[in-house]
Amino acid sequence: MSLNLQEKILQAASELFYSQGIRATGVDAIVKAANTTKMSLYKYFLSKDDLVLAFLRKRDEDFRAWFVEQIDAKADTPKAKLLAVFDVIGEWMAVPEFRGCAFINAAAEFPLEGNPVHQVSAEFYDHFRSYIADLAGQCGSKSPESLALQLSLLVEGAIVSEQMKRHSGAAEQAKQAAIILIEGSLSYIPDLSLSTTNTQEQQ
Repeated sequence: MSLNLQEKILQAASELFYSQGIRATGVDAIVKAANTTKMSLYKYFLSKDDLVLAFLRKRDEDFRAWFVEQIDAKADTPKAKLLAVFDVIGEWMAVPEFRGCAFINAAAEFPLEGNPVHQVSAEFYDHFRSYIADLAGQCGSKSPESLALQLSLLVEGAIVSEQMKRHSGAAEQAKQAAIILIEGSLSYIPDLSLSTTNTQEQQ
C-alpha cells in the first residue's frame, strides 16, 4: 500500500530521527528525504516539535504492538513471557539498524521532565512496566510493580550497554539476572494451615 504524503513525511523523519538524532536532523534533511517541500511538511505538522512528537507516538504504538506479538509467539505462560522479553530484546538489538532505544535517546536529548518530548518518552516506559507488572501479577509475584521496575531496569541497561558496544551479550546477561529476580519474587510462601496441622499433631 502506497503512503500518502503525510505518512511519507513521518516515515522519512522517523528514520532520520532514529538514525541521526532529533536535534541533528533539520527540516531540510527531512523534506529532501521525503521528496517534498517545507510548505507541504508544515501543512501536516505545524512545527518540527509536532513532527518529533508524532514520530515518538507512532514509534510507541508500533513497537509495543510488535513487541507483544513477538512475546506471545515465543511463550504461552506468564513466567515464560517474562523471560521471553529478554530474548525479543536481544534479537531486536542484533539487527544492523539498531541505534538504541528511541525513547531513551529522545529523553537524553530533551532532559527536562516538563518537556513534551521527555514526557512522551517516559510514558513509553510507563506502558512497558505496566505490561511487565501484569505478567508478574499473573505469575503470582509478591510485588508485581517492584519486579516490573527491576526487570525494566535490566532491559534499559542492556539496551544502553549494547548501544555503547555492539555484540556485548548484554541481553543474555540481563536474562540471567532476571531469572534470579523472578524466582525471588515467586519464592515459596509457607502454607500456614499446614503448619498449624503439624503443630496440632505434635501436641
